[in-house]
Formats: sequence, structure tokens, C-alpha cells
Amino acid sequence: MKVTIVGCSGSYPGPDSPASCYLLEAEGFKMLLDLGSGALGALQRHTSLYDVDAICLSHLHADHCIDMCAYHVARTYGPQAPYPALPVYAPADAPTRLGDAYGMPDEPAMECAFDFAALSPGTFEVGPFTVTAGLVNHPVEAYGFRVSHGGRSVAYSGDTGESDELVRLATDVDLFLCEASFVERPGLPADLHLTGRQAAQHAAKAGAGRLVLTHLVPWNDQATVLEEAAGGGYGGPIELARSGAVYELT
Repeated sequence: MKVTIVGCSGSYPGPDSPASCYLLEAEGFKMLLDLGSGALGALQRHTSLYDVDAICLSHLHADHCIDMCAYHVARTYGPQAPYPALPVYAPADAPTRLGDAYGMPDEPAMECAFDFAALSPGTFEVGPFTVTAGLVNHPVEAYGFRVSHGGRSVAYSGDTGESDELVRLATDVDLFLCEASFVERPGLPADLHLTGRQAAQHAAKAGAGRLVLTHLVPWNDQATVLEEAAGGGYGGPIELARSGAVYELT
């Protein structure tokens, strides 16, 4: 399984990265985890927009899904349109929310480009991948994912505060893509995001093989995020996510 970080910026695109988007590949099948603001452009450095086979959206905040609107344009009006409707696994209100964001009621609906399936906690197959979705702690319906193939696995936190379910999803994974949006300070809100230290604590409890800190908010000092993670009691390798980074899980 090959994992490419397309975008890893939190809340909005940063100077070095779009918002959240991860490309997973196995057996010629290509699946995206999230398609946040700015990600559609960077995605084209790694694959044709017409070679993507499925998408999983963790939740419906713009920095995780808004480029679905631009992708709708590409799949509706591209040079060989109409393209087959692309499977999209997302919270149940995704067609309505994304249609409202697109804001073009006289044009083809989002469902013409995408075949939406409502997420719920549990395990399902997407091409060669086994995907497990679990509800995590965020103000809206939000999922973390575990994706497995060929004896290898990756966990993706989406957006979450401290979460026992996230530990379960990440248990013994080879690669843990975990959000670290907050720098520690008094009065941080609960059930919203993690600090680097909390991300490392989750990785330690899960026994994850490698921790990659992601959803990196541009206004934070990322060296501080990494330093705080180093104090979280996790003994494996830790690094900051980087747009364009590739992980081969073999």
C-alpha cells in the first residue's frame, strides 16, 4: 500500500500545503481520504483526476471536503464527460451540504458526478481496501478511518479531540496520520482537536508503528508541535506531515 500526503494543513491551506487530503493506492486502485480546500490542484501532481476510484470524507468541514465542488466541475464538464459517478463515502448529509456549497441549482447535481454512500461506524470494502470507520470527538459528525490491505494498515484521525475510538482504530497500525492542531495552553476546548502531546499519547496507547502529525494549523510554530509530541510517551518515530511525502507500506 502506498500513501501520499497531498495536503496536511489544518483549518485552511498554508503556504506549503493544501488542506487535508491523502491518496492511498494498492493494486492500481486509488482512494482519497478527504479533499479539503486547495487539495484538488496538488492532487494532480500525483494522479490524473480521472484515475481516482473512490473517496472517503471524514466530515463536512470545508478544510476536509470543499474541493469536492471543484472536482464536480472536472467530472461533469471534463473532456470525456460524463464520467461514471465516483463512489463517495461520507456523512449522510454530504449531497445536500456540498450542493449548497456549490450553489448552482440550475446545473447538474452533485449526485451526477458522485455516488454517495452514508457512513456509519463499521467495516466495509472499497476496492482492494478494508476500511473501518469510527466516530471520533468533534462538534459535527466526524469519522476516523483505518485502512488495511495486504497485511499493512494506516489510521487517519480526521479531526478529533481525545478519543478512545481513535486508539482502537490505530491499534498496531503501520502508519498513524494523527491530527495535532493545538499547541498546549490553558483552557483548550475539549472534544475539538489534539495537541502534539495528545497525538503521541494516542499513538503510544495504540502501539502504532509510525506517527505522522498532520492537520498542522499555519499559525502554529510546527517545531513546537513536534517538540510537544516528543514528550507524549510514544517510543516510535514521529514526524511532521509534509505535502508530497510518500510512505510505502510493504
